[in-house]
Parts: sequence; C-alpha cells; structure tokens
Amino acid sequence: MSAVQTPTLRDVADAAGVHPATASRALNPATRGLVNADTARRVIKVAESLGYRPNPIARGLKTAKSGTVGLVIPDLTNPLFPPIVRGIEAVLEPAGYSGLVVNTDNDPHREQAQIESLRSRQVEGFIVATALLDHPLLARLQQEGVVMVMVNRRPDGLDVPSITPDDATGIELAVQHLADLGHTRIAHLAGPANTSTGVVRARAFRNAVRDRGLDDDPSLLATCRYWTEDSGATALRTLLDAGAEFTAVVAGNDLIALGCYDVFAERSIECPRDISVVGFNDMPFLDKLRPPLTTVAVPHQQIGAEAARMLLDAIADPTRPSRSVLLPLSLVVRGSTAAPR
Repeated sequence: MSAVQTPTLRDVADAAGVHPATASRALNPATRGLVNADTARRVIKVAESLGYRPNPIARGLKTAKSGTVGLVIPDLTNPLFPPIVRGIEAVLEPAGYSGLVVNTDNDPHREQAQIESLRSRQVEGFIVATALLDHPLLARLQQEGVVMVMVNRRPDGLDVPSITPDDATGIELAVQHLADLGHTRIAHLAGPANTSTGVVRARAFRNAVRDRGLDDDPSLLATCRYWTEDSGATALRTLLDAGAEFTAVVAGNDLIALGCYDVFAERSIECPRDISVVGFNDMPFLDKLRPPLTTVAVPHQQIGAEAARMLLDAIADPTRPSRSVLLPLSLVVRGSTAAPR
C-alpha cells in the first residue's frame, strides 16, 4: 500500500489556477494583502480542501523570517500570566506569527539560557514579562538590536516599548476606598523590593496614605520576599506578632492577599469585621472566596494584545521610537472590605 502523498504548494497553485508565488503570498497572512481578495479566498479554500499545511521552516529559509516570537514569563503558575498569553496569541495568530513560551522562575541564569535557546531558533522578537529591577541581560539584548517589548513592568534605564498597568493609580483607588469606609490605620504587604512592581506599589501606598492624612506609620509596612500566598501569610504574621494595630490591609497582589486569609483562619480573625483586605490583579475565582476579595482589576488580556501589537510594529520598523502605554485600572468591590468596628 503506497503512502499518502502530502500536497505541495505547487498542487495548491495548479488546483487554484494561479502561479506558485501567488499561492504562497495568499497563504501567508503577512503578504496576503498583495493578492486580489477573491484570488486569496480561492487559494485558501483549495489549500483547505487538499489538506495543505505550509512549512514555516521552508518559508523561513527563503525569507530569513521564522514567524515566531519568544514569550518570556517569570512564573507560569501565577494566574495573571495565562490571560496575558491569551491576549498575545489573539493578535499574533492572524498576523501569521506564533509564540514560544518559556518560564524563567525569576532566575537570571535560567532566563539567560532560555533566551539564548529562543535566539538560536531565530525568533524575530521577544515579549518579556520580567520582574527584576536590575536587568543587565535585557540591556545587552537591546545593545545587540534585539526587538523587545516589556509587559506588566519595566526595568529602569531601558528604552524599549512597554505596556504596564497604572499601578500607582490602582493603589490610590484601594486606599481611597478604605479611607471612605472610615479606616485610618491601613497596613501594606508590599511585593518584593527587587521588583519594579513591588517598589512602585509600595511608594504609591505611602503617598496615598500621606495625601489623605491617614496614619503614615512605618510599622504598618511589611515587604514580602515573593509574590506568593506563603510570603503574604508570613508578612501578615510579622505585623501581628509585632503588635501593630490596623483595621485594613492593602496587599501587593491577590496571592499575597490570599495569604492573609490563611492567617485569619489560623488566628480566628474575622474578615471584614476585624480586618478588611484589598488585593491587586483580579485573578480568576476571587468571587468564590469567603468573603469574596475586593481587588484592583487589571485588564491582563488587553495588556497581552497591546504588547503583541507593539512587537509587530517594532518588527516591521525597528527604527520607530519606542512608546510606553499605561493602562487604566478599576476597583472591584466585594465582601472583604467594610467599615471598621
């Protein structure tokens, strides 16, 4: 029994009655606009009926373009990253690109190895969601002319396109909400001090407290080692064990806020009757908590989509000036906040 012959580009072109070069342009989203719309539709229909699959490697050899970009994620277990990746893919796919995702675990050595591996695969650019403030690797990549877009946070001193949530305004919304409820002593469980997000949100918290004439007490600030539930629980225990008095907590992110819930259960603290909590990110399932978590909502899918658009623009024209976009945030009020007793 003979093997089934895989249809070739020439088979598609012959069946559609066009030159192979025309068929190639029609089947590549990046060049489809060069072909008459009716012709392109006919070629695509014929390709589908024959079961033709374009070979991106062969195409890459001809065009020196791989049609792939690298997505560098610090922690795939953090629920905020999957919707960002979904947003990126939603924009890349129609443009004829696919993303290769790597997870760095916030480890600089692992990140360098992963990025070099992606570069050896000829990716055309990177979307980098790094957490680190100090980032010599990215500075080197920029000097080498690698096309990059920063997502969710931006290291200092790097002139690359970036799309970030408006963290400072988000924290202000949280503090204002608690102040309106009547809280005057509010604690902050800050994100790690070696991340730009942790630093920006902690600074915004101190400013928001001062601006509203609330108690600006350094003993109400604890810094978490990681953006995790365990770190949030450890930070809250530290404040409580030191005898700090407060009626509300603004957590650096939702995972840190979840750590507060663990401590409430351990110590028979009732939320929001004894202590109110506000998170940051609005990750999935927060409405299922008891009580449901009040949080600052970040449009993660929109962040991913905008990052992908910026990267495609930069790939098309590497000389265009880099732009930074701040996305507005909103407060989602649920059951974890109430007036102090």
